[in-house]
Amino acid sequence: MSEMRPVLAATAERLFAAHGGRDAAIAPRGAWPAALWQALEAAGLTLASVAEDKGGAGVDRGDVAVILRAAGRHAAPVPLAETMLAAWLLSESGIAVPPGPLALAPMLREDAAGLRIDGTRRLAGTARGIPWARDCVALAVLARGPHGDCVALVPRAAARIEPSRNLAGEPRDTVAFDDVTLAADQVAPAGAGIDLDALWLRGALVRISSMAGALETVLDSTVRHANERVQFGRPIAKFQAVQQQIAVLAANVAAAGAAADAAAHDGADVAIAAAKARIGEAASLACGIAHQVHGAMGFTQEHALHRCTTRLWAWREEFGDETHWWAWLGREAARQGGDGLWPFVTAAATRAGAR
Repeated sequence: MSEMRPVLAATAERLFAAHGGRDAAIAPRGAWPAALWQALEAAGLTLASVAEDKGGAGVDRGDVAVILRAAGRHAAPVPLAETMLAAWLLSESGIAVPPGPLALAPMLREDAAGLRIDGTRRLAGTARGIPWARDCVALAVLARGPHGDCVALVPRAAARIEPSRNLAGEPRDTVAFDDVTLAADQVAPAGAGIDLDALWLRGALVRISSMAGALETVLDSTVRHANERVQFGRPIAKFQAVQQQIAVLAANVAAAGAAADAAAHDGADVAIAAAKARIGEAASLACGIAHQVHGAMGFTQEHALHRCTTRLWAWREEFGDETHWWAWLGREAARQGGDGLWPFVTAAATRAGAR
């Protein structure tokens, strides 16, 4: 563990708590939480994963994970994960990262082939489901160029944005690039090792951390409600059926947290794929149990639970759902052949145990 991690964890927790906390709406639905974003930028958290020589803090995967886990616990309505991803994509490709919130494209694999940059640095194509596009200062775009993958920095004003939202009410916009002409310093060949698969793995890793934090809040809220809600003269937490459900919820949250820790520590493709798949399954089970225990009140605007559960339902689909990643793992295992399967399985377990 890095020496900075406890400080980063405490700083992130303090900032999110100071701007609303997990039991209160940090901002009204649809409003941009300017004060929270300014605080995150002032603390250096938005560019934490960018190398120091490129203007960031240069923290490691585990440090990024604790920041995003805190954001997930508080259901923070800011594009922190997306800005971190976009900043990584830009900085690793030699493009200066601008201040302010950033968006990332593409989010859907089927949109990737349509994003193209020609020899005169003109970008064309459409990308759907882009988080926070309407609120960003610029978009980091991975596109096909004349000689391979390119990365572009596109000012928001140069794109045509059609607003939309996901299940949690977070912005997920459609962005059209109508032959946008880019300056020489706004486009570059993709950095070493950067392609669509690498972007998806990195995206899955940041979603894993946020989801693990949101699941912790779901568990906390459910246990608290079960101890406070009285039926037939005693708290519902005293009923065996409720206890059994909460035990299943707690087991899945613990498994999700362990998977997230392993993925952040290891960083290997296999660890990330397994964690995203396992956390997707945990989210499905945990959210169902939480809303059963809370009843209808958990979906009301006045209650904090739905801010985490709706995000979990939405986030599990982004950068590959559990079906995608279980299939990916199956193909990887099959590719090892009979002699390589056992080393493939045990290598992942050995790395996890070495933590």
